[in-house]
Amino acid sequence: MSDLMQGKTVLVTGVRNERSIAWHAAVALNREGANVIFSVYAEREQASVTRLLDSAGISAPILLCDATNEEQVQRMMGEIGEISGGKLSGFIHSMAFANKDELTGEYIATSQDGFNIANVSSVYTLITLSKAARPLLNAAGGGSIVTLTYLGAERVIPNYNIMGVAKAGLEASVRYLAYDLGKENIRVNSVSAGPIRTLAARAIAGMDAMVKEVAEKSPLKREVTPAEVGDTVLFLLSDWARGITGETIYVDCGYHIMGF
Repeated sequence: MSDLMQGKTVLVTGVRNERSIAWHAAVALNREGANVIFSVYAEREQASVTRLLDSAGISAPILLCDATNEEQVQRMMGEIGEISGGKLSGFIHSMAFANKDELTGEYIATSQDGFNIANVSSVYTLITLSKAARPLLNAAGGGSIVTLTYLGAERVIPNYNIMGVAKAGLEASVRYLAYDLGKENIRVNSVSAGPIRTLAARAIAGMDAMVKEVAEKSPLKREVTPAEVGDTVLFLLSDWARGITGETIYVDCGYHIMGF
């Protein structure tokens, strides 16, 4: 441990199990001395994160919050302020959702409800959390916000469909938020991970084929691991990345550079 994050409080959202990228980021943050606070959607996830923390020997608060509900987000930030002395050094936005039936077949079949659900859950939650966290980040003298995206934001990935459009909106939101918050020394970036077999990814038809393609065609000729992505999130949350904002950092074994 280098104490890279010593004295910093970081909110980690969206952990569901040991495969979650957010969990690996949380482990890296804990390793480097951060005070980690978790936020989960429901009691089921709370129980799962409790088991993970116990198995890793980590002690951390776990708060309940539906980030699509602005009142709940404001309440959670109040709780974080009480826990952390009114300061927050950063947070990880690791949440995305789309109805499973929207993640197969043709994108043109996307329903209006499906479109709205995916964009509110996956994009607007970043705005809501950033807005509510702003006073706590300012109290810390600035901070860092990191969200998770995917190559489907800029290229057609069969079956990714509405999530590709949502991730494109997410990446655009990163740039606009970076502009809005930069004057307050608050940085906003995204990490574009290669395909990883997370719980959420299971809903995407053809995920195993996507993972296999990266292993075969990327320059590094292997799959990307959740721990590698977690360490990159840690970097962006740390002072080592203090000059980086509005960016998308790729952690996909180089797959995105290839011109197939």
